[in-house]
Amino acid sequence: MSTGAQGVRPDQRVVHVHRIGAVVVALVIAAFGVLGLVGGLSFFDTEGAPVMGLSTNGALSTISLVTAVVLVAAAIRGGRLASTVMMVVGTLFLVSAFANLALIGTAYNLLAFRLPNVFFSIAAGCVLLFTGAYGRASAKLPPDNPYKLERRPDDPEDHGDAADAPEDAHRQPRPASPAEADADAAMAAAERALAQGVADDDQRRRLAAADHARTHEERRAIWMDGAAH
Repeated sequence: MSTGAQGVRPDQRVVHVHRIGAVVVALVIAAFGVLGLVGGLSFFDTEGAPVMGLSTNGALSTISLVTAVVLVAAAIRGGRLASTVMMVVGTLFLVSAFANLALIGTAYNLLAFRLPNVFFSIAAGCVLLFTGAYGRASAKLPPDNPYKLERRPDDPEDHGDAADAPEDAHRQPRPASPAEADADAAMAAAERALAQGVADDDQRRRLAAADHARTHEERRAIWMDGAAH
């Protein structure tokens, strides 16, 4: 696979962007949550108290800490799960922003939102959404993109790039034998492990050997031949 100017593979860059984005947002909201809980705030105080320029109470501080833990766990896991978690949490931030905007000044403002909270939720939601979608939500992905490598022709996220491509390594005809089926499954597992940065030396060696094959049959044959060495 090709590498960038700093010697980092494109698949690694995608994983790093997801992890860094999740951790940065997690650190900010974790600090916000800890400071709110240390202040001994009432759990559902609708007036709230100022923390880091925002308003909070015990409930919002607790939710912030839980969300931070989820994002850090997703960053550690990496791969498709991290991307999905970031986009889901980002969407929830945006929904929360507009839902709580309507509750400001009412007795139902149980998270003690104020306008700065709304603006922060929108900003954090957009960061998580765009960072989580980086390298994944695109009509045309490069051949070494980890999400493209994971896709199959029936993948709902495949926006047509596989169908538009010539006969190449990403077309995967049905295996003709159990051994070929096992080889396809092993290659897919190795590609996922490589995308997540946890591939072992044998997986990296065999994927590198098959990298320049033009058809899936050639990739499979090289992979199966590598098992004998």
